[in-house]
Amino acid sequence: MTTTMKTACVIVCMGVSGSGKSTLGRLLAERLGWRFIEGDELHTPGNLAKLGAGVALTDEDRAPWLAAVAQVIDDCFASADSAVVSCSALRRRYRDRIRGAHAQVGFIQLHADEALLRERLVRRRDHFMAVSLLRSQFETLELPQPDEPALSLDVAAQPLAALVDRAEPWVRGLEQSFKIAE
Repeated sequence: MTTTMKTACVIVCMGVSGSGKSTLGRLLAERLGWRFIEGDELHTPGNLAKLGAGVALTDEDRAPWLAAVAQVIDDCFASADSAVVSCSALRRRYRDRIRGAHAQVGFIQLHADEALLRERLVRRRDHFMAVSLLRSQFETLELPQPDEPALSLDVAAQPLAALVDRAEPWVRGLEQSFKIAE
């Protein structure tokens, strides 16, 4: 009798506020039949209060949040459950922190012109993030480097369904390459 070991893959939808991390992440997870994890729900109440008041988070503020995101990713691998996670992951060191020891984490970096994202944020209701913080997020953003498994998608270039159509085969290919590398 042959048994196959189930392996996990985690995709992090990353980018600045208003880029569509949660929306694309949910749709992609649904398409893949994977779990979706909303990274914003892992913020501490203090972080949410600061962001709502227009105060940018420091690395010290982000530390417990990044630890919580890393823990849910660890949990996915421990239970062999693939997932899509939304997390801004703006800096390389943040991505390295949440990835931890797991090579099977890929990133989908969502981007668009700052003016378009500002428009989106102004129209958004019931969200904790102050629009005034968008500029600081662009200043903080470090784009994924060639040694990071990442797909970059311009959210202004195509409708959401087309972006999911582009992301799915990339994720499937990445998932396959992770299985081969094991």
